[in-house]
Amino acid sequence: MNGTFDIYTLLLLVVAVVILLRLRRVLGRKTGNERRYDPLPRESGGTAVAKDKVVPLPTRETARPPQPAGDQEVEDRIRGFMPDTNPAHAGLLDIARQDSSFDPAHFVRGAKSAYEMIVTAFAEGNKRLLKQFLSREVYDGFAEVISERETRGEAVDTSFVGINKADIIDAEAKAKTARVTVKFVSQLITAVKNRNGEIIDGDPKQIREVTDIWTFARELTSRDPNWKLVATQAAN
Repeated sequence: MNGTFDIYTLLLLVVAVVILLRLRRVLGRKTGNERRYDPLPRESGGTAVAKDKVVPLPTRETARPPQPAGDQEVEDRIRGFMPDTNPAHAGLLDIARQDSSFDPAHFVRGAKSAYEMIVTAFAEGNKRLLKQFLSREVYDGFAEVISERETRGEAVDTSFVGINKADIIDAEAKAKTARVTVKFVSQLITAVKNRNGEIIDGDPKQIREVTDIWTFARELTSRDPNWKLVATQAAN
């Protein structure tokens, strides 16, 4: 993998871009279209799913571990991350056997960074940033939602408080495609305003807990090391 621009290296660039963007932007925007997945909480309590397709995963926070010597080292790595009694263990092991550089601990750290970046960029209506990480279909859906709320003159003040949990709940390697599903439990502060600046949803002083289930995928035969989020579900 030396000399490649892999998923973890990309994370450092993404984080730098996000920090710069946040210094220049304080307002995001939010959709009221209940038929689509919305990573931002809504006072209505409704959950929405966006076409069952969605986003990608940047990331590399630390150096990737050395190439494993064989199956035993791969098995030890996965077992050290998750007991073999966990339903997702077998899938993670299948992925690591086909891509011996795969490290679930690094993956989760990258997934958490990707989650925060995507939720924040969507709230801000930052299509340019989203386009770098979303599949074509998913980007089109997100961009449409952003355009609709801009037309309505809605804006959202959003603060990402943090991620309480990010757990891998499913994984598989099928037809040379790896899929890993992560359950995120995060905390957000969100207040939606209309074109007159009146709050129509949320509370700028209230922290809300949000649970999302995102599935990331990657073609194991591809030289591109990046993962893309291919399915999303709001669990609350």
